[in-house]
Amino acid sequence: MDVKPVEWLGDSKDALRAFPEIVKDNIGYALWVAQIGDKHPGAKPLQGFGGAGVLEVVEDFRGDTFRAVYTVKFAERIYVLHVFQKKSKRGAQTRRRDRALIESRLALAAADDERRRRQVR
Repeated sequence: MDVKPVEWLGDSKDALRAFPEIVKDNIGYALWVAQIGDKHPGAKPLQGFGGAGVLEVVEDFRGDTFRAVYTVKFAERIYVLHVFQKKSKRGAQTRRRDRALIESRLALAAADDERRRRQVR
């Protein structure tokens, strides 16, 4: 079984470490499923990012909502783009600031993937 490595962008790994244990476990398992090439049942495409290449796992715990956004668009690795606790109590929509951060980190992931592929050639 091929297991893709995970690349954590920005403060994603530190943010996940601050989450409650059960939330960390569930998000970690969803990432593991992605690493082995499958899709966790709780992972949903993040709207506005062109299909199923950018996924979001949402975990509710004691009235709080925790999210992890990652991409499976690249053949060699999984990139964790953003991990955060949703603060707004209204609606399920991702805040504009979080979406902008996800977009910029997706661009960083694409550049990193391209750089790594050029090194292999």
